[in-house]
Amino acid sequence: MKKLFCILAVLALAVSLAVPALAGEEKPGPLHVEGTQLVDERGEPVQVRGVSTHGLAWFPQYVNADCFRQIHDWGADVVRLAMYTAEYGGYCEGGDQQALKQLVKDGVAYATQAGMYAIVDWHILSDGDPNTHKEEALAFFDEMSAAFAGQDNVLYEICNEPNGGTDWAAVKAYALEVIPVIRANDPDAVVIVGTPNWCQMVDQAAADPITEYDNVMYALHFYADTHRDDLRARMEAAVRAGLPIFVSEFGTCDASGNGAVNEEQADIWAALMDELGISYVNWNLSNKDESSAILQSGCEKTSGFTPEDLSRSGRWLYELLTGERLPAETEAETTVSAAELQTEHEGLSVDAALKNSWQTDGEAYYQYDLTLTDTSGSAREGWAVELTFDGDITLRDSWNGEYTAEGDVLTIRSKDYNGAIPADGAVTDVGFIVSGAALAG
Repeated sequence: MKKLFCILAVLALAVSLAVPALAGEEKPGPLHVEGTQLVDERGEPVQVRGVSTHGLAWFPQYVNADCFRQIHDWGADVVRLAMYTAEYGGYCEGGDQQALKQLVKDGVAYATQAGMYAIVDWHILSDGDPNTHKEEALAFFDEMSAAFAGQDNVLYEICNEPNGGTDWAAVKAYALEVIPVIRANDPDAVVIVGTPNWCQMVDQAAADPITEYDNVMYALHFYADTHRDDLRARMEAAVRAGLPIFVSEFGTCDASGNGAVNEEQADIWAALMDELGISYVNWNLSNKDESSAILQSGCEKTSGFTPEDLSRSGRWLYELLTGERLPAETEAETTVSAAELQTEHEGLSVDAALKNSWQTDGEAYYQYDLTLTDTSGSAREGWAVELTFDGDITLRDSWNGEYTAEGDVLTIRSKDYNGAIPADGAVTDVGFIVSGAALAG
């Protein structure tokens, strides 16, 4: 069996991203909303950029002073403190409420020390309708806004992602009960209100905005490999219609928080948000084994991160915030020949592109994107391919196929929705990440 992929050594990076702490940080000043724009106390437009924690109950270790200071040194102005409400360990579903509130308070304190804004995020998700736990929300925001009433750097996100058919009327009714609770303690704080369909239907809010209170913004969330021109157009139209939007969560991958990282689409989103002056927060600060996490899953550090510790999403975020290019991750080559592909079908060619590679803890990681083209002259109803590597591999992630890794062979079979290929047609957006022992140079 011929070798399909020839992978050369990956060189580890030893560059440190840790920047010495800045002395005499000024406290972030008060913000308010004028028209569609977030502005500072002088009325000058402000665009804050930063990162969101993952669920505080699951990844509390990143709520620490050194971590927040390092993120600030990268150029982040804001950290979002995501406190799930209904998931396992969530605030309203058996979670330790006192511990979670303390994590929020600690997070605000560390953000303040680092010179950053903090978003207190009531992170509804599986509960769908924010009214499900409205009474708990009212009590929570009463306590939090009282605790932070004297601070200018705290924003309140009162419902993360309304979903499951929850319409704008239900979200607006909820907001009109929560906002006055916050205003009673903090009359000027910026409040971010979620919008229907996982914070995508900003057009509904633009057609019927909240007029009873000022300093209100509306959340839009996107994941770059899923949400593209249509959602960008909806966001821009809402802003042009006068709606102040805050992108309080976005990812570089697909809407699951996993799958392929799409830097090209993420770059397009970032450029448009910059053009419109929209503030944005990236998901997520953790080492969870998923594409959206900014840290490698094998990274156990909680601060002092180096390039080796960053995931592909993390490297993209670092370069966005700093405006600096990191050193190349790898020195790698791949040779691919369709003639060498072993497949269960005749007339199927494969273009396998090595999109990314890196090294962590002595293992080399490789991300490939595949394009499968039917060259047989007739349509097919299913496909399967075998790829052979120079050494045993471990499958780390995959998308749009059924995958089996055994030794040095990776077998990929079609899913129900992408098995049919018309004559001379192609299947794209198939890919995977594998790891194996790094080869000696």
